Amino acid sequence: MATRGHLLLFFILEPFCLLHITPSLAYSLKNCTILYQETRSADVSLDCANRNLETIPDDFPKNAASVQLNNNRLKKITRKDFSKMSQLRRLHLGFNQIDSVYDRSFSDLVFLKTLSMEHNNLNHLTRDMFYGLSNLTLLNLSSNFIQFIHCSAFRHMYRLQTLDLGNNDLQQIVEIQPVLQLPQIQTLKLRCNQFSSFETKELSLNFSSLREIDISGRNLERFSITTPIFPFLQMISLSGCEGNSTLKWDITDKTLLKRVVKLYIADAVLSFIETEKVLKSLYSLSHLRLQHLDEWIRKGLLTTVCKLPALKTLDLSNRLTNFILKFQPCSELTQLYLRESYISKLPKGSLQSLEQLQFLNLSTNRLTNVPFDVRHLSSLEILLVGNNLISELNCEDFLNTTRLMELYLNNNRITKLKRCVLQSLTDLKVLGLSNNLILTVGDTFKKTLFKLEVLDMSHNSIISLESGDFQGLQKLKYLNVTRNSIGKVNPEVFQELINLESLTVCLPYDYEPNFTGLQLLEHITLYLYNDGILKTHHSNINESFFTLKSMKTLTMISKDYHYGFPLDMPTELLQSMKHLESFRALNIYINAPPAETFHFNPQLKSLTLAETDLSNLKPGMFLPIPNLQTLDLAKCKIKSLDFLTQANLSALRYLKLSNNEISQINESVYQALPSLTYLDLSNNPFTCECLNADFITWVKSNKETQVINAHQYVCSFPVQKQGTLLLDFDIQSCWDQGNFFFFVSSSSLVVLTLLTSFVYHFLKWHLIYMFHLFLAFLYDSRKGKKADSYQFDAFVSYNSQDEDWVYHEMLPVLEEEQGWRLCLDHRDFQPGKPIIENITDAIYGSRKTICVISRSYLQSEWCSREIQMASFRLFDEKKDVLILLFLEDIPPQHLSPYHRMRKLLKKCTYLSWSKAEKHPGVFWQNVRKALQTKDDPPKNPALLTGPTQC
Repeated sequence: MATRGHLLLFFILEPFCLLHITPSLAYSLKNCTILYQETRSADVSLDCANRNLETIPDDFPKNAASVQLNNNRLKKITRKDFSKMSQLRRLHLGFNQIDSVYDRSFSDLVFLKTLSMEHNNLNHLTRDMFYGLSNLTLLNLSSNFIQFIHCSAFRHMYRLQTLDLGNNDLQQIVEIQPVLQLPQIQTLKLRCNQFSSFETKELSLNFSSLREIDISGRNLERFSITTPIFPFLQMISLSGCEGNSTLKWDITDKTLLKRVVKLYIADAVLSFIETEKVLKSLYSLSHLRLQHLDEWIRKGLLTTVCKLPALKTLDLSNRLTNFILKFQPCSELTQLYLRESYISKLPKGSLQSLEQLQFLNLSTNRLTNVPFDVRHLSSLEILLVGNNLISELNCEDFLNTTRLMELYLNNNRITKLKRCVLQSLTDLKVLGLSNNLILTVGDTFKKTLFKLEVLDMSHNSIISLESGDFQGLQKLKYLNVTRNSIGKVNPEVFQELINLESLTVCLPYDYEPNFTGLQLLEHITLYLYNDGILKTHHSNINESFFTLKSMKTLTMISKDYHYGFPLDMPTELLQSMKHLESFRALNIYINAPPAETFHFNPQLKSLTLAETDLSNLKPGMFLPIPNLQTLDLAKCKIKSLDFLTQANLSALRYLKLSNNEISQINESVYQALPSLTYLDLSNNPFTCECLNADFITWVKSNKETQVINAHQYVCSFPVQKQGTLLLDFDIQSCWDQGNFFFFVSSSSLVVLTLLTSFVYHFLKWHLIYMFHLFLAFLYDSRKGKKADSYQFDAFVSYNSQDEDWVYHEMLPVLEEEQGWRLCLDHRDFQPGKPIIENITDAIYGSRKTICVISRSYLQSEWCSREIQMASFRLFDEKKDVLILLFLEDIPPQHLSPYHRMRKLLKKCTYLSWSKAEKHPGVFWQNVRKALQTKDDPPKNPALLTGPTQC
C-alpha cells in the first residue's frame, strides 16, 4: 500500500523496530555559511568565499538574497546552479576560473541587482548568457579575456546602470554599441582593452544615456567625439595601461562636452600638448584628478589647470615627486588632494593663494611639520595630515584656520601638545591624534576646543590622566584614550565630560572608577591591565556607577593573565544600568558570575563572557534576562550545556560556544532554544558515539538553526575515531546495535543488566500486542470466520513505487486471466473511513494477503503496519493466509534490520519474480495454487525459496 504522510499513527510499533532518517541539508551547509543578522530579516546572505570550491554547492537555501562565491576554483556555471533562486539580489563570482557560462544559467534570477564576475577566464559573451537579468543594475566583467560580445548579449538588461568591461581583449569599439543603447546605462568602464580608437562616428546611434566613461587601451591612439550621442556625459577617465601608446584627443566642438564636470587622467596617456588641449576644451570642468603626471606638472601644467574657470576640486595624489608646486592662480579651489605623493616639504607660498580652500588632504606623505601655508588657509574646514613624520606642533600652525571643524593628525610622531597649538580652533568638532607619542595631556583642553565632539587619542604613550585634563571639553561625545598601559588615572578625570556618550579607556589595576555626572554615557569600553583588579568600594558605588542610567553597552577586556586571582567585579556595578543592552567581559572573570549579576538588567540583549572558566555556570544567571538574543561563551572551559535547558532563553538567536570542552550535546539543549538561528561549536572535542546520534540527526535535518561549519567538526573520542568527521559518523549503527541488544541476549548477565532499564519498555509493547490480538478476536467474532463471508480472495499489500508492476503485471493475470477478486487500496478502500480500519477490513475480509516485497516496501512505514496485521492474523488463526512475492533479490544480510520479515521467511513460502524472467507462466501458476490451497508447494522449485509452509 502507498505511504501516507498525513495519517495518524495508530498501529503498534514493535520494541525492536529501526528508526530510518533521511537527512535534509537545507540549513546545515557543507561549504557555505549563512551570515548572522542582528535584526530579523527575510534576507539570507551566504558566504561561500575562499573555500576552494570547484563546483557551485547544491545545498544552500533557495531563498538566499546574497551569495559570495568569490576566490574559489569554479570553472563553469550551469543552468541548475542557480535554479529557483528568484530572491537572489547580489551574486559575487569574482576571482575564479570560470571560462564557460551555459545559456540561460541566470534565467531564474529575476530580481538580481548586482553580478560580479571579475578576474575569470571568460572569452565570449553569448546571446543568452545573461537571459532573465531584467533587473540587473551592476555587472562587473573586468579582468577576463573577452574578445567577442554577441550583439544581443545585453538585450534583456533594461535597468543596467553600470558595466565594467575593463582589462579584456575587445578589439572594436562597435562591440559596445548594444551597451550604449541600453535605456538606463550610466557608467561604462573600458580601460585596458585592445581598441585602436574610440570614435563616435563608428557608432550608429543617435542618443545614449551614458554619464561616465572610463576608456584606455594598450593600442588606443585616438579618442574622438564628433557626434552628439552623449548629451548627459559628465565624467571621462583616461587611465594608462602597461605599454600604452600616446593618445590623441579629437574633440573640436566644445559643446559636445558641455556637461563634463569630472576628468581623471592617469599616467602619460596624453602628451603634454594634448593634455593642455583636453583641459582647455572642458570649460565646465569642476573636478580634476591627475595621477602620476609629475613630469607634466614640472613643465607647468598647473598653470593651465588653475585657469579652468569652474574648477573646484583638484586631486594630485599618488607618486608626486618633491618639487615646488605653484597654486597661485588656483584661487577658486575648494578641495585639494595631495595624499600618497611622497612630499617631504611644501615651501612657503605653495598654498597661500588658495583662499577658498575648504578641504586639504596631505596624508601619507613624508612631512616633518605642518606646512607653513596652512596657517593662512582661513576657509579651511577639514585638514588631513595623518601618516606623516610630524614630531612637533607649533603654536602658529593653526593660528588663522579658525573655521577648521575636522583635524586628523593620527599616525605621526607627536610627543607633546601645547595649549597654544589648538587654542584658535574654536569650531573644531573632530580631532584625531591616535598612534602618536604623546606623553601627557597637560593643559591642552582646559580652556580650548569648546565645540569638540570627537577626540581620539588612542595608542599614544600617555603615562597619566590627571583631574582637569579634559576640563574644557563639555560638549565632547566620543573619547578614546586606550593604549597598552597608563601609569596613573585620576578618579576625577572624566567628571566634567557631562555630554559624553562613548568612552574607550585603558585603566590600571588600582583605578577606582568615578563616573559621577556622566548621565548621558551610553557606551563604555574598559581595557584593564597589570593583572587588573577593578576596584569599586561600596563607599562610592552610589556616587559613581549608580549615575550611569543611560548605559546601553559595557565592554570590559583584561589584557593580561590573571594568575588565578579574580577581578573584583561587584554585582552593584550593573545595578543602575537598567537600560543595558550589551555586556562584554573578556578575560575578566575567573569563575562563573553569581546568579544575581544581571538581576537589574532585564533589557540585556547581547552577552559575552569569553576567555573565562565557566565550567560551573548555573542557569539561574540567565533567568533575569529573558530577552537575550546573542550569547558568546567562547574559550570558557565549558564541558556540558545542560545549564541551557533551564536558562529560559526562548529569545536567543545567536550562540557561540567555540573553543570549549564540549563532547556531547543532549537533545534537550536545542529544544530549549526555540529561536536559535546561529550556533557555533567549532573546536570542541566531540565524541563520535551513539551519545551524539540525536545531535547529529538534528544538525542535518533541522531547518531553523545553522550550525556553523558543522561539516568540519572533527571527532576526538574514541581513539579509533580521532580525525574523522562528526557528521560522517554512522548513526544507523546505533540503532542496529540497540536492536542487537534488544533481540539477542547471549548471557544471563546481560539480560539481568538490561532488565532493570528496559522492563517497562518490554512490558508496554507486549501489553499492546495482546491488546491488538484481543481486538482481532473481537473483530473475528463480529465478522464471523466463514469462508463464504470473505469479500475478496486476496488483499494486495504493496508500496507506491511498485504500483506499475501491480497494475500492469499482476492484475491482468490474477483478475482477468485467473478470475481472482483482489483488494487494492486505491480502488477498494472505503472513502472517509480511517486508514487503519480499511486495512483491518481488507485483511480480515480477504482469504489471504499478498505482500509485494521490494526494498521500498521494507522501508515503508505503512507497509510495515499491513504485514504486522497480516502476521497477527497468521498467528491467531494458525492457517496459511500470507503469500510473499519478492520483486527483487535482497541478500539476507540486508534483511537484518527487519526482524519480522526474517522471522516470516523462516516459516512462509515466498515467490521470487526476479527468478521468473524465463518462466512467468510457471510463476503465476504457483501464485494461483498458493491462492487455492495452503499445503501444496509450487511445482517449479526454481522460482521458490524457503520453507514450503507458512
